[in-house]
Amino acid sequence: MKRVSETSGPVVRTDITRPLINFICALGLILSFPALAERKYIDDTLFAPLNSGEGLNYRIVHRGLKSGTPVEVISTNKDTGYSKVREPGGVEGYLPTRFLSDQPIARDRLEKLTKETNQMRSDFEKIRSENLTLRERAEAMDGERAKLSKENAALERELSELKRISEGAIALDATNREFRETNERLKNEVDLLTAENDRLKEEKNSNAMLHGGGLVALGILIAVILPMFRQQKRSSW
Repeated sequence: MKRVSETSGPVVRTDITRPLINFICALGLILSFPALAERKYIDDTLFAPLNSGEGLNYRIVHRGLKSGTPVEVISTNKDTGYSKVREPGGVEGYLPTRFLSDQPIARDRLEKLTKETNQMRSDFEKIRSENLTLRERAEAMDGERAKLSKENAALERELSELKRISEGAIALDATNREFRETNERLKNEVDLLTAENDRLKEEKNSNAMLHGGGLVALGILIAVILPMFRQQKRSSW
């Protein structure tokens, strides 16, 4: 497909027909098969009219194709310098091959380039914004990582302290157990000594009572026997 050039020649309206017009039309229909059509663009011209035949003397079938209009090239005659094309609306006609270009016109290329540039600019801004966001997230993650490291170090210190306290508590519990066992043993010994002391007190009291009773009995015996012994002694005198 090409574009129509901006330097079209004078246009002359005629209704002249030639004997081979029917043959040319039939040939055009055959060559207009879509698979064989080539896409080109109207060159940098203002308007390029389409004629019904290869020349300015043929009837105009389209008043003019604006520059940049994409058309399908059905056939090209190098001898006459004309090409048969089909415009986007489906109208077919002939125009000078020099009005056709393989690429879009400079204006369209510029517009396309401008759009691509703007799109690239927009994509760049988007990427830069995303990059900034990622950088901020990375900085936030670094800060969070540092915070977590500090918290981890504090937890490790607390864990070490807990281990130390736990070890001390275990040792203290063992000591307390020993103290309880010793206290229980001493308590049992005190109970035994107390019972023995009570027994000894009871024995002492019993012995004291026996001694007292014996002394009383001895006193009574002396009190009875001594007067009798005195009487016998007197009678012997």
